[in-house]
Amino acid sequence: MQYRKFGNTGIEVSALGFGAMRLPIIGANPAHIDEKEALRIMQYAFDNGVNYVDTAYPYHEGQSEVVVGKALKQGYREKIYLATKLPSWAIESYPDFDRYFYEQLNKLQTDHIDFYLIHNLHVNVWSKIRDIGILDWCDKIVKSGKVRFIGFSIHDTSALFKEIIDSYKWDFCQIQYNYMNEDVQVGTEGLLYAAQKRIPVVIMEPLLGGSLVNLPPKIQSIFDTALKNPVDMALQWLWNKQEVSLVLSGMSTMQQVKENIEYASTSGINSFSAEDVALMDKVKSEYSKIAPIPCTKCRYCLPCPKSIEIPHLFSLYNDEMMHKEKSSWLYKIIYNNNIPENQRADSCIKCRMCEKKCPQGIKIADLMDEVHKELFEAD
Repeated sequence: MQYRKFGNTGIEVSALGFGAMRLPIIGANPAHIDEKEALRIMQYAFDNGVNYVDTAYPYHEGQSEVVVGKALKQGYREKIYLATKLPSWAIESYPDFDRYFYEQLNKLQTDHIDFYLIHNLHVNVWSKIRDIGILDWCDKIVKSGKVRFIGFSIHDTSALFKEIIDSYKWDFCQIQYNYMNEDVQVGTEGLLYAAQKRIPVVIMEPLLGGSLVNLPPKIQSIFDTALKNPVDMALQWLWNKQEVSLVLSGMSTMQQVKENIEYASTSGINSFSAEDVALMDKVKSEYSKIAPIPCTKCRYCLPCPKSIEIPHLFSLYNDEMMHKEKSSWLYKIIYNNNIPENQRADSCIKCRMCEKKCPQGIKIADLMDEVHKELFEAD
């Protein structure tokens, strides 16, 4: 495992961090974590050099923190840096800061958090919690010793990112970033701005919710011709940058854990060759021509009042659109045979509750008609 200095914190973190948003589950309910398997793969990662685990209050419908807490038993808590996040959107008054924080300590079975983030900041939430007193609370909780380092995560513009960065002496920050998101949300502009301020940057969604793994044939062929692994290259593209302090990966199988650890072991700043740079530029250019809906399957949009599984429908639509050459029929069969009629895209009532919660800013309701039109086949 390779390690990197984490800003001015005085510690070193593994190049790869374990993201606990996509733990293995039993059945289709994300709250039903396969606890035995989750503990096995997390502890394997810890035993093989990963020293940073990232969870959050809403992950797996509130159960991720519970399982992560169990994974850190048997001496692992003293070896692993623990990160979790305050549900910023749920804050209504100053006492809520403490209420959620101490609930998290209890779920995680610990007396302190190493890296605590104000979660999923966007323009409306930021102004609200700023006025309630979040920065004063950050000072208080760090001084108490219950949080070592304070930061924030964000799914918004580089302009808001800079405003938040400049508002407080943050220890670190977390952004969505990958080779297809250089100009999306905070993007490269924000990454460089944080580096100028000497603020460590943690990367989430390095594989864009799996979209950079299961590639359309045209994109996969580019990697195949170059004899390169697309997952390895996507991660190395990030590790190649000196501004990137740590890359999180949401791993749900032992195979993913082992492969990602292997990729991380060969990572390095400025390790990309000119040929590697040219390859990734070509991939990005071709992918941008065909990539449809930028959904990362984070599930923040749920629950839907009509019980529509929005991320699943978007995934079917994206796969159908990108794999028309080979297997578009498969996704139509799934949509027409496996999705209950009252939970298909045309059941959307356009309440737009989901859009208020979507980190990607996707106009979900507007896309539902298109999803149904593309996937539905009348008898």
